[in-house]
Amino acid sequence: MKKENDQNVEKLIEMIKGVRTCMLITSEKDAENLSGRPMGINKIDDDGTMWFFTKASSYKVEEIETSKKVSIAIANESSQNYLMIHGTATLVNDKSKMKELWSSIMKAWFPLGLDDPDMTLIKVTPNEVNYWDSSSSKMVVLFNMIKAIVTGTEYTEGEHGKINL
Repeated sequence: MKKENDQNVEKLIEMIKGVRTCMLITSEKDAENLSGRPMGINKIDDDGTMWFFTKASSYKVEEIETSKKVSIAIANESSQNYLMIHGTATLVNDKSKMKELWSSIMKAWFPLGLDDPDMTLIKVTPNEVNYWDSSSSKMVVLFNMIKAIVTGTEYTEGEHGKINL
């Protein structure tokens, strides 16, 4: 089972290689709605864990404190990979981890740097990934769409699957 899990994690990491931004989706506090916002991915660990910097005073922190279930939506148009990652979010206020993940670009959101008292980390541990892999070139995709139209058959968009972690 461990080997299969390792292969699943490797597939996840490969599919999101090069992705810098995703949509982090939480449950709105005191509402039935979901709330999503673009987030910069600071790091993806070898086990698939994803790390994000955020302001401790943000709504998403309140939402995570209420429900740790989150989803991450990724559209990697350059590789034609699309993912919906479901997982568990944890708030981490560890200065040494922040220092490890810090990059100078973060100063745009945290001008006080690592000394910003409103800075915290969101750690997302994925447990299930739905993916669509349409990694054929755009010309191949276009050809197959036209072929489906001409032959009256349904266009198949590529591989779709689910990974359990």
